[in-house]
Amino acid sequence: MVAVTPRPIPAARPAEDATGRRDQPERPAEEWSIAAETLPPHETWSADERRAAQAARLAAGLPDVLAGNPFYRAKLAAAGIRDAREITLGSWAAVPFTTKTELSADQAAHQPYGTNLSYPLERYVRYHQTSGTTGKPLRILDTAASWAWWMECWADIYRAAGVTAADRVFFCFSFGPFVGFWSAFAGAEHLGALCISGGALSTPERVHALLATEATVLVCTPTYALRLAEVAREEGVDLARSSLRVSIHAGEPGASIPATRDRIEEAFGVRAYDHTGGTEVGATGFSCTARDGVHLIERGFLAEILDPATGAVRDEGDGELVLTNLGRWGSPAIRYRTGDRVRALRGRCSCGRTLVKLEGGIQGRVDDMVVVRGVNVFPSAIESVVRRFPELAEFRIEAAEERGMVELTLTLEPLAGVDVTIGERVADEIHRDIGVRCAVALVAPGTLERFEMKARRFRRT
Repeated sequence: MVAVTPRPIPAARPAEDATGRRDQPERPAEEWSIAAETLPPHETWSADERRAAQAARLAAGLPDVLAGNPFYRAKLAAAGIRDAREITLGSWAAVPFTTKTELSADQAAHQPYGTNLSYPLERYVRYHQTSGTTGKPLRILDTAASWAWWMECWADIYRAAGVTAADRVFFCFSFGPFVGFWSAFAGAEHLGALCISGGALSTPERVHALLATEATVLVCTPTYALRLAEVAREEGVDLARSSLRVSIHAGEPGASIPATRDRIEEAFGVRAYDHTGGTEVGATGFSCTARDGVHLIERGFLAEILDPATGAVRDEGDGELVLTNLGRWGSPAIRYRTGDRVRALRGRCSCGRTLVKLEGGIQGRVDDMVVVRGVNVFPSAIESVVRRFPELAEFRIEAAEERGMVELTLTLEPLAGVDVTIGERVADEIHRDIGVRCAVALVAPGTLERFEMKARRFRRT
């Protein structure tokens, strides 16, 4: 079994030369070595060990839910379940699914927090909300115990990325009520790392703060990492010569898309890792040294795959990811339909873990998939092509139904001075790789919207 050993963190700032510039030595092409290390037992469970541990967590937490949570008490009673002892992994299929629509309707009917609360309000210590990308933001509360469970999950994420107490972690998000990277910040603090807030700073200010603080780890969305790189170039800053060595990304599939990940790693001189999660469910997974997908944290979650077409539920395969969190009993998500389309694989990974792997990360939202002349197309598949072209700064995808057929339009924003044939080259590569044709439009540099958190590049018209 293997784990990543990071390069040492510089103890002092580089010396200035006669011009006042910092003398940053060139980084070697590969600064990572593989060292033998025993992974935590919960990351190498056998199937039987995994099921036994998950069953134990369910048995420990469900009594509080059935006793004190009006939302799930009514929902489970409607399915004929009135005693927590009736819920086992053997009878799991009888437990109904939960959807965001249900939670939103409950919250609208029982404002401000809804009835998915297992304890009196005074037990809760954290308030967060969803991003609002798919509707009105959903308010979520956490108890001290469930916030500690978030920290447990982040310990696995940071371990996989080689982040330690010696690191300096820079967080690029607004620090508003959206859960964003709040749990990542708390997790790094719990780890003992130095936590640096980039909240309320402009993008140019963040670029210079990364240098000034000698941050070694960057946490942000993949889209915003590319925005930072874009602004750094405009500011004449080479972030690849900074102290950064690791980046962790979430909110979009980008860090599991090889072309996007490569652009981030080249711009920052880092090893980029993907992280999955959601306000409703928690911090769910991380990428490993195999760099071919995302492992789910199975001590913290019970994962299932739902075939939306047939309704069949499996332990692996293609379909919608369904999650039950095993530790957030104050505001639980039980058989929660995430809306994420995945391909889940079981078996031992080359990194040594037996945790279920989402091959290639999250493919996209189930409702974002469009069928173009019989071909299933996710926006992430188009991004995987667009990001191969370093001449492009930003893009947008629009899907419109015309005469009963879906037509795609791709709007590209090239860098200044790029030849107009870039549009034709991108369209040809999309057709070759994905098998669909799309119209391509070019716009002037600086035209398309930039994003700090989740990007909204896909539109249906």
